[in-house]
Amino acid sequence: MTRAEAAALAAGNPLSFLHVVRSDIDLPASTDPHDPRVYAKARENLEWLLREAFVQEAARSVYLYELTLEGRAQLGVVGCLHVGDYASGIVRKHETTRPDKEDDRTRHILELSAQAEPVLLAHEASAFLNQLNSTVIRSAPLFDYEVNEVRHRGWRVPDPDAYVDAVRRMEKAYIADGHHRTAGAWRAAGERRSEESQWFLAVLFPSSQLRILPYHRVVRDLAGMSPEGFVSRLLAIGEVKPASRPLPESPGTFGVLVGERWFRLTLPFDSIDRDDPVGSLDAALLQERLLDPVLGIRDVRNDPRIGFVGGLDGIRTLERLVGSGEMAAGFAMHPVSMEQLMKVADAGAVMPPKSTWFEPKLHSGLFVHMLD
Repeated sequence: MTRAEAAALAAGNPLSFLHVVRSDIDLPASTDPHDPRVYAKARENLEWLLREAFVQEAARSVYLYELTLEGRAQLGVVGCLHVGDYASGIVRKHETTRPDKEDDRTRHILELSAQAEPVLLAHEASAFLNQLNSTVIRSAPLFDYEVNEVRHRGWRVPDPDAYVDAVRRMEKAYIADGHHRTAGAWRAAGERRSEESQWFLAVLFPSSQLRILPYHRVVRDLAGMSPEGFVSRLLAIGEVKPASRPLPESPGTFGVLVGERWFRLTLPFDSIDRDDPVGSLDAALLQERLLDPVLGIRDVRNDPRIGFVGGLDGIRTLERLVGSGEMAAGFAMHPVSMEQLMKVADAGAVMPPKSTWFEPKLHSGLFVHMLD
């Protein structure tokens, strides 16, 4: 979310939590996002919200948080996990974090003396948790509202000890969204060293309930080729056919938009090493076989010629960018599965940049973990 988008959403609403997580909207537009005043303003805004809008529990608590989109619900447990579980690999990652973003999240946590946004974690199915949840959600929720077609509901768990016991039985959990927040919490714990700072706020969902959307790619130019010449080059990579549907139906296939036409590129099945948890991912295959050798895009993290499009409106956005001429071509990706994500994390490997887009998103501002 850009500063302008955040400012527009928070305009006239002092209770918006954007005043905490994007506090630069309350400072001059020229202010650098990492200016000390940004973090000080976030702390000031959080302190005001804590007085005006939050309830602090008298005892340690656990909650349930449910998000429902298009009839599909995901129900997670909200609580704090120990940073030691992240350091030891019980909480597993699949992305490489950027030092500048780690620095920002660490500083944000320390300046606020709070974790203002939870980490989204996935866990394998737990019959014990399911049984506990089925009882809790029969009671009236603490909150129940709908925004952008997503229904959000939450409950306070009457017996938190049972949930603590259930989570302790888990051998591992996977960071789905929030790698920089987790790394920031771990670093902040090392600097603060207080008991409460050793815990970080998280929501744990069964992996089977999480929905990963594809993260599409767009490129600004065709490296000097005409649209026809580019499509011709694709014939050396795999089978190319005109496509009536943008989204590929299976891994190893890509929708390619160029010259106002959609094509389907299918890689030879036997050419993909399915036992390679990273190399078999579509993002890695596209990079290895097309973006680098055909378009000369070698560093997708830093090359300005490539962009990424995710979210529910991903295809429409991709078509708009290519149709307007802002981008020369687009690549519609098949979504990564949770099984693939967990396989990468279990191998101690990392996924290519911009591989996963989780939807719906957790709302910030519902739960805050104070460090003092």
